[in-house]
Amino acid sequence: MQILKYIFLLLLLAFMGVTVYVATQKGDFKVSRSKVIKAQKISVFDYVNDLKNWESFGSWMENDEGIKFNYPSKTMGSGAYCSWENGSNDGTVKTVFVKENDSISQKVKFNGTFALVSWKLKDTIGGTKVTVYNKGKMDVFTKIAIFFQGGISSVLNDVCEKSLSNLDKTLNYQMKTYSINVNGVVQRNSGFCLQQTVSCKVKSVSKNIKIIMTRMVHFFKKNKLPMTGKPFVLYNRYDITNDFVTFSVCVPTQKQIFVSPESDVISGEIIPFTCLKTTLVGDYSHTQEAWSKAKKYITANGFKENFAGNYSEVYVKTIDDIKQPSKWITEIYIPVFPKAEIAQSAVEPVPSDNIPTETP
Repeated sequence: MQILKYIFLLLLLAFMGVTVYVATQKGDFKVSRSKVIKAQKISVFDYVNDLKNWESFGSWMENDEGIKFNYPSKTMGSGAYCSWENGSNDGTVKTVFVKENDSISQKVKFNGTFALVSWKLKDTIGGTKVTVYNKGKMDVFTKIAIFFQGGISSVLNDVCEKSLSNLDKTLNYQMKTYSINVNGVVQRNSGFCLQQTVSCKVKSVSKNIKIIMTRMVHFFKKNKLPMTGKPFVLYNRYDITNDFVTFSVCVPTQKQIFVSPESDVISGEIIPFTCLKTTLVGDYSHTQEAWSKAKKYITANGFKENFAGNYSEVYVKTIDDIKQPSKWITEIYIPVFPKAEIAQSAVEPVPSDNIPTETP
């Protein structure tokens, strides 16, 4: 019995000695890992740049069903922010710098650890070389805990390698798995909505839709307004020749709602139209292909576009509903004349000044 006491005391002293030794060591660390992601640089950048996507590839988040994420109105670009918590564990990420399709810098806090995380993207053979740099400082409790897990370099190397591997798997499979189905001619019903209108260049349309969509959803939550349907986009003007697009991000409401005059959000009305409906199941990068397939269907089946109508995209399932891009659902509506009206228009043609130069 006496021997067991001595052994216990020796083990306790050894543990205390190791703890004191570890606690007095510097908590600074620098770790970097790289991997070639089999995807275009713009796809990798867009995916990493949106903090909502981190749940799908962050290795420290997967298989943790108890983790809860909180997102503000801005989750993309400089100033984007998110936080998470799981019992006594909590963390935050804030994007502090962004260079389009090139690099991203962020400040990360996890319990007592502070780090600067930088992403660098470079075109290479087979895809995009992604390098993640981690530089930070641990508090005393984290230093002790990490020591018994193999050290900060070992832990972070493992986290980075698994996260980059998950990112490659997600982009390689999720982005390439999609389907497009032309459903046929349907009637878009009337109603009311709140909307925000934006003008930009063609290449910035997708990015701005995501930004404004997040703001609109946040606006509804903040003001406790019920959404009576899925968010959608109305294309007011899509002029490829002059590189100019005007669109409105809309959220349906049960009745007409008026907001203060200084607000960017205004009240709108949904005008009913006969439309050709096309459904895209998959990532938004395939949207243009879906539009092209729909327009070919119109030509092949003897329909005519009604340029006075509202061209729209309805976001039935988004990242807020399901994390896998391959399962997102977008409905495209192109206004067309019913076949009976097409026959009439052959006698009474639509005036040319009602036809915009381009459509989505």
